[in-house]
Amino acid sequence: MAAASQSLFNMTVASDNAGGQQGLLMPKLQYRFRVNFLNFGTDVATNELTKQVIDVTRPSVSFGEITIPVYNSTMYLAGRHEWQPITINIRDDATGGVSALVGQQLQKQMDFAEQASAATGQDYKFQTNIEILDGGNGNSAPVVLETWEVYGCFLQAANYNNLAYSANEVVTIQLAIRFDNAVQSAGGKTTGVGGSFSRVLGGTSTTGIGSTL
Repeated sequence: MAAASQSLFNMTVASDNAGGQQGLLMPKLQYRFRVNFLNFGTDVATNELTKQVIDVTRPSVSFGEITIPVYNSTMYLAGRHEWQPITINIRDDATGGVSALVGQQLQKQMDFAEQASAATGQDYKFQTNIEILDGGNGNSAPVVLETWEVYGCFLQAANYNNLAYSANEVVTIQLAIRFDNAVQSAGGKTTGVGGSFSRVLGGTSTTGIGSTL
């Protein structure tokens, strides 16, 4: 049995020429997550919205391209970045609580009855936290493995989807959320996107003045 257990350490890609004894790291699982909303709608109890989440896309960022034509060549630089909208699908519960929360958030952005819009972004923007969990529950509280704190959110689109006599699925609402910025953290420390990182050139801090492409 010991030999069989030891063989599990060989079931991965060797990171060097030493062979086995590498071990395989446990991956994060797609279904172990939760989404929390801060300042969404006008109700304080947004945990009902958290419970009804079906799926969510994690943040995606892209950089514009700056083209530098030079003599016989072309060089490229990273331009302004842009965060792409995230999509959240939620179940529309029988109490109408989820639908009410979504409607309240839409009303904060635009009063559809009076045709009056919000004066400033801070009047309606909210924060979305996407957390990947370790699977704990009940007496064993879940451990947060990764958190995406998504700032400056507003509903870019709310799709209440369709109803059909032939269907055998729950009623859902699809939300497209546009946001300004996102920070990634693990273990309570911001070590990924948004973490502290000095701009360096050849190991020496630089302001960028006089640097080469």
